[in-house]
Amino acid sequence: MNQLDALKQYTTVVADTGDFKQIGVFKPQDATTNPSLILKAVQKADYQPLLKDTVSKFRSRPLDEIMDRLLVRFGCEILELIPGRVSTEVDARLSFDAEATFTRGERIIELYQAQGIHIDRVLIKVAATWEGIQAAEKLERRGIHTNLTLLFSFCQAVACGQAKVQLISPFVGRIYDWYKKSAGAAWVEADNAGANDPGVKSVNQIYNHYKKFGIATEVMGASFRNAGQITALAGCDLLTISPDLLATLAATEAPLSQALNAKTAQALDLPAVNFDEAQFRFALNEDAMATEKLAEGIRAFCVDAVKLEQLFTAA
Repeated sequence: MNQLDALKQYTTVVADTGDFKQIGVFKPQDATTNPSLILKAVQKADYQPLLKDTVSKFRSRPLDEIMDRLLVRFGCEILELIPGRVSTEVDARLSFDAEATFTRGERIIELYQAQGIHIDRVLIKVAATWEGIQAAEKLERRGIHTNLTLLFSFCQAVACGQAKVQLISPFVGRIYDWYKKSAGAAWVEADNAGANDPGVKSVNQIYNHYKKFGIATEVMGASFRNAGQITALAGCDLLTISPDLLATLAATEAPLSQALNAKTAQALDLPAVNFDEAQFRFALNEDAMATEKLAEGIRAFCVDAVKLEQLFTAA
């Protein structure tokens, strides 16, 4: 049995791509997209007609509406290939505006529903800022499920659990990147691999906290740099994996065992933790890695959103 098939015994495998033509190969349960992945996809010849068709139909509409319609168009194509859910992201430029994020999330769901897609097959993806978490809590109360992304710290995960969001996406690879860069020449790869990887340790802490305290929010590890990070999190609720790393796992026959286990987590002696807004902001500020990576991630998604809009005007 290859490692991808073995992983699927313990964990729901999700494809992390906007290139839906690759999705059918690996048969994931769910799929995630973001502005950067969609931007990458629409620059491929295969997806040019989809971009042009969407823009031509809605050219007279505001750019933000064209953006949402394009994202939903990709999402609908993906949903034809998977049995589960697709995550579609709210514009990152709204990351600090709870009301605007809520309104945009509602519109994305309405666009899916207009295409006959059931509400339970879509997760609205929102940056895990304080404002994003509040917007997600409001969406969840409306029955609209959310995926809180750009999550780098324990305090973000705790606040998401308090808000009863459907799912969080802690970014394993970007946490790893920060610690590796910070250590510089002192970094020893072998000492920071597998269970000792700082990104893996972060997800482990979050998973154990959720399972210990019966928090229903799903944990989906994301942003992987190597297959070792993935196999070290076998047993996590979900893992969203790029096509390249899905191919690596499918080509590897080495044994794979379960690393994360809910029953083991429930037996741990862990303190109960809660955050109000002031405590959340202070805890996030105390975590230099999370503060920097959250800001950097929002900026990068904003840049790609602008690039997408520029493609609309050129189409």
